[in-house]
Amino acid sequence: MDCKKDANKKGCSCTYEPCPRKGVCCDCVAYHRASGELPGCYFTPEAERTYDRSIENFMRTSKRT
Repeated sequence: MDCKKDANKKGCSCTYEPCPRKGVCCDCVAYHRASGELPGCYFTPEAERTYDRSIENFMRTSKRT
């Protein structure tokens, strides 16, 4: 399967600019999973900018009211 890096980058909401995994979703997911985290694209724009990729932060910031 070919990676659609260019297409993925267009929709990537990660604001960490020197990230070498930007657009390579399988590498991004594997990297964050190994760290007990979620990728930035799971978070709201405000929560993503904190660079806190913890599952706890995801649960806290994605609660629906």
